[in-house]
Amino acid sequence: MQDLVKEKPFKPLVVSFCCNWCSYAGADLAGSSRLEYPAEVKIIRIPCSCRVDPLFVLRAFQRGADGVIINGCHPGDCHYSTGNYYTRRRMAMLFSMLDFIGIEKERTRLEWVSAAEGARFASVMNEFVGELREMGENKRLGDIRCKE
Repeated sequence: MQDLVKEKPFKPLVVSFCCNWCSYAGADLAGSSRLEYPAEVKIIRIPCSCRVDPLFVLRAFQRGADGVIINGCHPGDCHYSTGNYYTRRRMAMLFSMLDFIGIEKERTRLEWVSAAEGARFASVMNEFVGELREMGENKRLGDIRCKE
């Protein structure tokens, strides 16, 4: 009887915050170039990576995300001049806060992807989802009401 019931492979849910000017365009280039990355990656388009509040990341984990990735312009190439420098400082604080809460800091990542790096966007997403598959489901901060 146990042979008939097969477990589904774990598919991690990933929330990806993408800067409108670079990373979102990089994701668009990956799609138009027909480069594959997992469908479990849910992209949220934001004006600049500095607009990602650490509470957004915590809320994503609470709502069932297994990983969160923030994608922004390369340092020095930000459309808003210094936005990604604020992001870098804010995320350093977030990583220490996640460690305090007990969420593995490997579940959150900060990447710089430009509009011309569609292949890099796809490879970063594939790599991140692969790491999350090895880590398993995030059960630390999840709200039971958000599960099916």
